[in-house]
Amino acid sequence: MRLGHTVRNRTGGSATMTSTERPVVPFPRMVPTERAIVHKVLLVDDDDAVRQMMTATLEHKGFRVVAAANVTEALKLITTESFDVLITDLHMPNPSDGFAVITAMRHIQPKALTLLVSGYPDVKSAMDAILLEADEIIVKPVETKKLADLVHHKLLTRKLAVPTPKERVAEILQRCTGLIVEDWLARVKKNTELSRVVLGDQERTGYLPKLIDDLVLRLRSPHSTVQEGDFIGSAAAVAHGKLRRSQGYTSAMLVQDSRILQVTLFGTLQKNLGALDFSLLLPDVMTIADEVDSQLTQAMEGYMDVAGQPAAA
Repeated sequence: MRLGHTVRNRTGGSATMTSTERPVVPFPRMVPTERAIVHKVLLVDDDDAVRQMMTATLEHKGFRVVAAANVTEALKLITTESFDVLITDLHMPNPSDGFAVITAMRHIQPKALTLLVSGYPDVKSAMDAILLEADEIIVKPVETKKLADLVHHKLLTRKLAVPTPKERVAEILQRCTGLIVEDWLARVKKNTELSRVVLGDQERTGYLPKLIDDLVLRLRSPHSTVQEGDFIGSAAAVAHGKLRRSQGYTSAMLVQDSRILQVTLFGTLQKNLGALDFSLLLPDVMTIADEVDSQLTQAMEGYMDVAGQPAAA
């Protein structure tokens, strides 16, 4: 005889349950109080094998990966989707490609963690400008597992830097006018041809500060881009050409003078990448090139004494 006990069912009736049977108790369902955060990664590399391997490893580690094979794809994704992390190769195949991607991400999605991968061992000491934009520079070869762990660590420990106030090209050049003159002078003194003309520093720099002022004024003008054939007059440029002729410069040396100025101006912008407002950088750079060329043309006219009366310094 089997012993049992009576239990009441849902309808109010009774049933006998033996000692070998147990009531079925439903297991309570656990409602998650917090969902795991899935970080979205933009991976940019032109090497198919590397891109596939890194994608698989990062996805295995819990990341959501969107891959791009070139700069064009990467820039399109940066402007249309949101990312938590950017991992980009530096050379794809141009040396500036990775920098372009990093710069775009930093200015369009400034909160994203940015990691730059380079195959050059000395990159940490040779690329100070890029360090202003990237959170970390990783030197190849790098194990993809360690890279994934590094990304996790950086996301957990990263502190967002206080945004650097951005400046237009005109503001940077005006602020750095004294440094531009010093840098230009140092470059000229190293130039074998130009240094043959013995001049004091003030004689050498001459109208240079005024030429920079004219450039800044042009950059600030809402109509700074001129059409081919248009002409923006610079009395300082004409006077500069006349001065150089009286100092014994040849026309070729006058061209060297101008070329060194342009190199110095772009070098100044490179030193101030962290402060640059990139939204109008391209038209400003085009304006610099056009204005320096225009000033050279006018200086050459002054040199050949075909322009009007020279302006006062």
